[in-house]
Amino acid sequence: MSKMKGLPGSKNTSGNSNNRMRTGEKLLQQFHRTSLSLLPTPFYKLDNISSKLSLNIYCKRDDLTGFGFGGNKTRKLDFLIADALSKQTNTIIAVGSGQSNFCRMAAAAGKVYNLNVHLVLGGKEQEKPTGNLLLDYLFGPEIHFIESDDWNILNEYAISLEKDLIATGKNVYRMPVGGSTTIGALGYVDAFYEILDDCKAQNISIDTIIHASSSGGTQAGLIVGKVLSGWQGRIIGMGVAKTTTQLTDEIYNLATATGKLFDVSIERQDVIIDNQFMGSAYAARTEACTTACRMFAQMEGIILDNVYTGKAAAGLLEYARRGLFSQQENVAFIHTGGAPEIFE
Repeated sequence: MSKMKGLPGSKNTSGNSNNRMRTGEKLLQQFHRTSLSLLPTPFYKLDNISSKLSLNIYCKRDDLTGFGFGGNKTRKLDFLIADALSKQTNTIIAVGSGQSNFCRMAAAAGKVYNLNVHLVLGGKEQEKPTGNLLLDYLFGPEIHFIESDDWNILNEYAISLEKDLIATGKNVYRMPVGGSTTIGALGYVDAFYEILDDCKAQNISIDTIIHASSSGGTQAGLIVGKVLSGWQGRIIGMGVAKTTTQLTDEIYNLATATGKLFDVSIERQDVIIDNQFMGSAYAARTEACTTACRMFAQMEGIILDNVYTGKAAAGLLEYARRGLFSQQENVAFIHTGGAPEIFE
């Protein structure tokens, strides 16, 4: 693969592409945002893994966003909570699985801003909470357990709950699974520009970005950032939920809607999903994931989880083994967080 055009640090950087990048960053300033996330997050080369694979692998440590135990969802919540506050919201609803990283951080964010917080979680109430659920209880939201792993059923309950709360006089801001709305996706439009700044500071160029993809907000935001900046690389979402077709459709639709906020169009070909590393179902354990988690832990001191980042890393390692990266290619792995899951 040839080096991309227009990325800071690339020999092919042009004045026009630099103007596009600056324009995109300025457009982001029109949106309300909080500063929950500790930014920028670290970005560095994984020397040991790169040496083992004979490739150049970099890591964007979005597990280190800091707030509420960290993770990629704080970037979304920076925009979502600001949007909620701008609408005089006093109550938020967040939806997710029983071990939802998003719900954990939404609970923390809501409490910090003195909002009433309701979590709609899939699964049964645990006698002894662990992992993210243990942290949920620590933050103190009202939790509604729904004995289903069907995200549509969870969202339907949340809609009904919203109506009930509004009937009692609450001003409610409801957020779907993963906070993957056009406002939430702005967090990763902004993150894409942060990665460009990382590359400029280190005088490198990145050809491929790999990350875990499930509710779609992270990937949709990255794709919009790519189009806004004129970056010519590829963004590969390692699917960890849903079918390839369903996830591709959802991300394309969300990226298209988010792109309209900036008056840019999204091409379907920019949505690249590979879900062959998901396993039999969402959150199912896989041998490849376990191997990747051990490799990152023992070679780089980086903790991955079994639902998201471990599977994305498994995909990255398998791509390397198959020779799907050129030796000249620079690959960035976005660590989207999820560490509490390993204590489940």
